[in-house]
Amino acid sequence: MDLLRGIEGVTGILMVILMLVAFTLATRWFRRSLITFPKPFDRLTGYNAFWYSHHLFVLVYILLIIHGVFLYLVHKWYKKTTWMYLAVPILLYAGERTLRFFRSGLYTVRLLKVAIYPGNVLTLQMSKPPQFRYKSGQYVFVQCPAVSKFEWHPFSITSAPGDDYLSIHIRQLGDWTQQLKKVFSEACEPPVGAKSGLLRADETTKKSLPKLLIDAPYGAPAQDYSKYDVLLLVGLGIGATPFISILKDLLNNIVKMEEQADSISDFSRHTDQSMGSIDSPSVDKVSSKQKTTMRTTNAYFYWVTREQGSFDWFKGVMDEVAEIDQRGVIEMHNYLSSVYEEGDARSALITMVQALNHAKNGVDIVSGTRVRTHFARPNWKKVFSKIGTKHANARIGVFYCGAPVLAKELSQLCYDYNQKGSTKFEFHKEHF
Repeated sequence: MDLLRGIEGVTGILMVILMLVAFTLATRWFRRSLITFPKPFDRLTGYNAFWYSHHLFVLVYILLIIHGVFLYLVHKWYKKTTWMYLAVPILLYAGERTLRFFRSGLYTVRLLKVAIYPGNVLTLQMSKPPQFRYKSGQYVFVQCPAVSKFEWHPFSITSAPGDDYLSIHIRQLGDWTQQLKKVFSEACEPPVGAKSGLLRADETTKKSLPKLLIDAPYGAPAQDYSKYDVLLLVGLGIGATPFISILKDLLNNIVKMEEQADSISDFSRHTDQSMGSIDSPSVDKVSSKQKTTMRTTNAYFYWVTREQGSFDWFKGVMDEVAEIDQRGVIEMHNYLSSVYEEGDARSALITMVQALNHAKNGVDIVSGTRVRTHFARPNWKKVFSKIGTKHANARIGVFYCGAPVLAKELSQLCYDYNQKGSTKFEFHKEHF
């Protein structure tokens, strides 16, 4: 009891208790609100409880330093070295937090548009700071003071680097995102006409939009997509967000290449008429300056979702790709996993209606876009086999964003097909 009543014993016991609290609230059951408690104990579950409880480490470090000063068996001060081992991580953490504090005030943004889609997806479109540079696939940390003045949450950038705005898509998955949606719902106008419950707001809205702070950009695996000859992009649900920016960027590059090709053709034609030849050095000089090479020749996008309403927030991108990409650089596939596969008799009727409507109007009856929707889940072996056969000897980047359940299968398929031939699949993943 004398040992427990001493400063060493008290600080040691307190540290264990604080670490147990942080560990318990970080488990999946508490963090994901899989268990519920009556009020007011319901605040013990959810992301906020996990986030705030983890900051108990500040008290743990203070107690650990005190614990290291009052040692039982060591009495000489220069042998009490606990503070030395703690100094390095504390300085690194303090430096990172200080950098984050100044970075958050470096870029000021204002909200341009807000949209809330079916499927609990919130889209925020912000002004792009003049000196802000980023790559497709990167992400930003976002803070909304109206929800919390302390919490920063990461979200993939869904706008392309060439766009004059920044956009992110947020799905309601936890208590912070629920509060964020509630705050913006109050600022949105009610749906007009037959817009399937879509709520919108912009700068002309009578109600003022909440303030946002950003800290960005931060790197992610998908930002290196331009290093590959062919892309295989796989998104589960809201995991499609980092690939929206990539698809837009590829689309912008396609448009630029076509415009440059037209301008070179017009210049060559004009030179041919005025000089009588197109083999002049000036033409070659202009061609070399204007011609843009894009290493990525093809992209295959597979999006798997359980909710039909999810197509609404991605509808604009899918239609834009289908309309502009006449060369077939980008191939898109939607999969609605909550419906039985197309060969199943239970989905025969919807498959027939879908095929007729797509043939007649060019619009998919499920997604409401030009991209045909498939049912159930993709056969990934067939997908890899088809792409590997079509692009022999190519370097294929496989990018996945979604729940961890599919990452292991895709990684194994990359390994298996790399052993079979000269086509190389390189796997990259992001989890949320």
